[in-house]
This record gives sequence, C-alpha cells and structure tokens, in this order.
Amino acid sequence: MTHPNTAHADDAAPHHDLPVGAHLVTRRPGYVHHGIYIGNGNVIHYAGLARSPGGGPVEVVSLDDFCAGFGLAMVRHARAQYDGTEAARRATSRLGECRYRLLTNNCEHFCLWCLFGVGRSEQVASCLRNPLHGIAVVAMLLACVLAGRLHAASVERTPAPRACPARCGA
Repeated sequence: MTHPNTAHADDAAPHHDLPVGAHLVTRRPGYVHHGIYIGNGNVIHYAGLARSPGGGPVEVVSLDDFCAGFGLAMVRHARAQYDGTEAARRATSRLGECRYRLLTNNCEHFCLWCLFGVGRSEQVASCLRNPLHGIAVVAMLLACVLAGRLHAASVERTPAPRACPARCGA
C-alpha cells in the first residue's frame, strides 16, 4: 500500500503549464528548497536563512527568483488532503509569517502543511537519522549563507556608475 504522503518529483513544465497549488522544489547546494505555485509565474515559500540569520518570512516570489538559477521540479503526492486552489489558499494564509526554524518550521514543513495539514521535513528526518550527513548539510548551509552575505556586502560596496551631469540632446 502506498503511504498517503508518498511523493514523486518530476522535472517541471514551463510555468504556464504548472497547476495552481503545485509543490515545487529546486535543488540548492546542500538541500532542496520547497514552495507552492500560486499561478501567474509566482511561488509562495519560506525565505529562510537566505534573508536573515533568524530566517526570512513566508513571501511571494517569481518562479525565476524561487529557482535562483537552479533546476525546477514538481513533486506529485499520492493523496494530498488539500490541492489546487485550496493548497494555494493555505499558502497565502501564512504570507508574512516570520517563524522560520530550520529543524521545525522550514520551507518543506510549510509546503507539506499546505498540502496535508501537518508540517514535516524528510530532509530534517534524514539528517537526524544520519548525524554525519546532518553535520555535512549544516556545514554546507553555513558556507552558502556566508558566501551569499559576502557577495551581498561586496555588491553594496561597489560604487554606482556616475550619471552624466548633462542631458544629451537637450
């Protein structure tokens, strides 16, 4: 018998073919990021550690911003309690929430709550079952967060190009 939470990830179709309420994932260095497609090229996700040390909010981003240059897949669940517009409505109901917790309330917990009414994370469970794997994942996440912050800081220090003081053709 198939477990009701059984999932299968397929490479995602172009965003105009994605169904509203689809569970989307994109593989990042060290982890898989999760979001719920709400239509019109937009995804609701938990911004997580990419935004602040305490974790960013549940927010709407474009599909391109969600992917951040990585591949996209759609997760198909055998029997989701909520799907389609109801899953999207549930995701929308948490917009602005700022209670991100890596182990207990991350982007995967959020998506599974939208679809099943209960948040859980197989990524966290896998790390807890295999502590060495968990340590490697945490080290990779920390390295990625630090690299992102260093990049952001270097971009902020780069002076903006100077505007021409005179208008051409005026």
